[in-house]
Amino acid sequence: MSAQRRIYLDNAATTPLAPQALEAMLPFFTQEFGNASAVHTWGREAKRAIEAARRQVMRAIGAQQPQEILFTSGGTESDNWAITGTVFAKGKPEECHIITSAIEHHAVLHTCRWLEKLGCRVTYLPVDGYGRVNPADVEKAICPETVLVSVMMANNEVGTVQPIAEIGEICRARKVLLHTDAVQAVGAIPVDVNALQVDLLSLSAHKFHGPKGAGALYVRRGVKLANLLNGGAQERGLRAGTENVPALVGMGKAIEMAAEDQADNAARMTALRQRLIAAVTARVENVRLNGHPTERLPGNVNLSFDGVEGEALLLRLDLAGVAGSSGSACTSGALDPSHVLMALGLTEAQAQGSLRLTLGTDTTEADVDEAADRLAPIVADLRKRRY
Repeated sequence: MSAQRRIYLDNAATTPLAPQALEAMLPFFTQEFGNASAVHTWGREAKRAIEAARRQVMRAIGAQQPQEILFTSGGTESDNWAITGTVFAKGKPEECHIITSAIEHHAVLHTCRWLEKLGCRVTYLPVDGYGRVNPADVEKAICPETVLVSVMMANNEVGTVQPIAEIGEICRARKVLLHTDAVQAVGAIPVDVNALQVDLLSLSAHKFHGPKGAGALYVRRGVKLANLLNGGAQERGLRAGTENVPALVGMGKAIEMAAEDQADNAARMTALRQRLIAAVTARVENVRLNGHPTERLPGNVNLSFDGVEGEALLLRLDLAGVAGSSGSACTSGALDPSHVLMALGLTEAQAQGSLRLTLGTDTTEADVDEAADRLAPIVADLRKRRY
């Protein structure tokens, strides 16, 4: 009997490296191996490659100047730096107030909780049943001590897209900085820092077919940020350390391609997303779609199955050749129910019975149909065993 075809539906966790990005990276592992801080030819070539990547990121998100792009190791570092860098640039944490939402990635939430231990005051805004923040709640929470609002552009678990442009208008009028974690959004939906009126924006290469270990933080010109790492003069002296040239080159190529193909990919994945939702709900009873039905990422499907334990479902799906997730890949080992789903108003049982299937640029109609075919009997069997 032939081996079962494997179907990868966990693109929110990570995406495969684009061949074109790999091709762009390869010379910088071998022939073009110079340190970008060196003044000789090898160093200058590495520096040119880094600055070319910076411009590629700049253009992809609508930034005005290359200097507004600071390179990092990924989304978590960018989120940490945006929040702590803003607070420490303003002064003492105990004199600062931050506003965020209850469904942020842990890179934001844990950073805010750490700052609370230092005396910073944090307001965690609730969301509605679809996972959306009410801009009016943001405006109401702003006070004279507020130094930053941090609301993600699109949720990593349920895919709900936030009204960032509306929040941006409020923050601009109140002269409060706005940070958005756009890790899941970049490459999936249009991202323009000026249309959104954001001051800081985080992104990560491996979410749009770039390499792992590379990311960026957009910092609007004039925004003051405390140093992340002290040492050399890299990244305008704000983040010292020898640059990972191959990874930055790969990120630049990947984000350039993602921006060029964004509209076409979004349309195709939205159709596949709806096909997958319809296929699963036609085969399985008592299924809930989590997140906003339309204002969501094109490739995100998050479902809760009554009477099913999520970990058992994931293991059985993996054995059936389908890769999915119970939520954020960063918390997949946790036993507690998803903080995102609980914030949406799900019961603990519903949250524990959730499944996230996320599509990619290589996902096909056959993948979607076959995944639904394999999922249905597994759910039926797990329910039978439970009851």
